[in-house]
Amino acid sequence: MFVDECTVKLAAGDGGRGCISFRREKYEPWGGPNGGDGGRGGDVVLLGDVNTNNLVDYKFQPHWKGERGEHGQGSDCHGKDGQPCIMKLPLGTVVIDLATAKPVAEIIEDGQRIVLCKGGNGGFGNTHFKTSTNRAPKRANDGLPGEGGAYRLVLKSIADVGLVGFPNAGKSSLTQRITKARPKTAAYPFTTLHPQIGVIEYPAGPRLLLADVPGLIEGAHENRGLGHRFLRHIERCALLIFLIDMAGTDARDPRDDYKHLLHELELYDRKMLTKPRLVVANKMDKPEAAALLAKFQRRYKTVDVHEISCLDGTGLEPLKKELLKRVAKFRRSEKTSRAAVA
Repeated sequence: MFVDECTVKLAAGDGGRGCISFRREKYEPWGGPNGGDGGRGGDVVLLGDVNTNNLVDYKFQPHWKGERGEHGQGSDCHGKDGQPCIMKLPLGTVVIDLATAKPVAEIIEDGQRIVLCKGGNGGFGNTHFKTSTNRAPKRANDGLPGEGGAYRLVLKSIADVGLVGFPNAGKSSLTQRITKARPKTAAYPFTTLHPQIGVIEYPAGPRLLLADVPGLIEGAHENRGLGHRFLRHIERCALLIFLIDMAGTDARDPRDDYKHLLHELELYDRKMLTKPRLVVANKMDKPEAAALLAKFQRRYKTVDVHEISCLDGTGLEPLKKELLKRVAKFRRSEKTSRAAVA
């Protein structure tokens, strides 16, 4: 089961109470106060985990709480701090505070730690209240409550390349051919029900992450079909692949498919159109594809089109090289821009 959005209720541990205690030893009738402090409550900590790929654990267990700090004891024994509550989250998770509807944290790196809710401090024991005029204080503090709240977890996959297209365009087939992912493929629409992340490997060592989202249809931004829920998974991509069924299966026109895909992305978020993109013409092994490709290129004269066939493997290796080159170019320009701003 794939879950990319859920609501959780979090609470850090409360601090332990301070202790009221006095020394009671032989020949020490006025030993004075020796109450220890309470322990600090455990924090709620978010931990980026590359081995976690969705939020299903938090869908069915929405309540998470840090351990309470132990109470102080006599003989100046301080209470033990509570254990933190560690929440392992997939990379790309955005945490939104439901009270303010604003993002408060984002997990983008493996091993990244964010203290979302701080545990309460332990209370002071009566040792802290001893003065020259009050040598036997009978006062101690309660521990402070830990922070907490309700949050929405939203997963936005971190991938280098995003794959978009209409149902049956061959997205899952392409993912199978160039990555080690094995999404389900079948000859009917909406075979893919949730995003698939695959790794494109190269002999020299670099790797690219490819995100395949469920097929888009016209009106996806208005919650039609499945793809509208998953467009967030390609927001961070360096490059978008527009996979077009150039054989015109189901009497579709490839020119209109490309137009509708651009329109849906624009309606979802206009910034999506500023991302580098590459049009990939699939099913070029079919006899009708060449004529439809010629019509496509006459309408979109400035669009780069890469021809492939997922059936016989034509054009797949050149496509992998082109993806690596374009992503590397984007990352260099991104790095230069950040350096200029700094």
